[in-house]
Amino acid sequence: MADKDIQGANRPQEISAQELERMLSAEQPPLVIDVREPFELASGAIPGSIHIPMGAIALRLTELPRDRTMVVYCHLGERSWSVVQFLARRGFREVKSLRGGIEAWQAFKKLNK
Repeated sequence: MADKDIQGANRPQEISAQELERMLSAEQPPLVIDVREPFELASGAIPGSIHIPMGAIALRLTELPRDRTMVVYCHLGERSWSVVQFLARRGFREVKSLRGGIEAWQAFKKLNK
């Protein structure tokens, strides 16, 4: 199913690293999910994120909140976009992909020290 087939509030969105940082400082921050493989974690992670490899998302749907915004990230943003589409098709309304993944996050943080 192409993302154009996902309608209304279920349409996945991408956010920038700057938007994520702003969201993380809010009173109700999003749940941040790292969908990279375990061997990729050595390159760093977003503080406070939880790790659920992309291949395990379908098996762990019951662990994910339907009443909280979630932001999904991977290395460059492609896998997280796929996960966001998958979750949206399963009724998760507030789910977003970090555009550029951990690479974009680390570059943003380096520029804004």
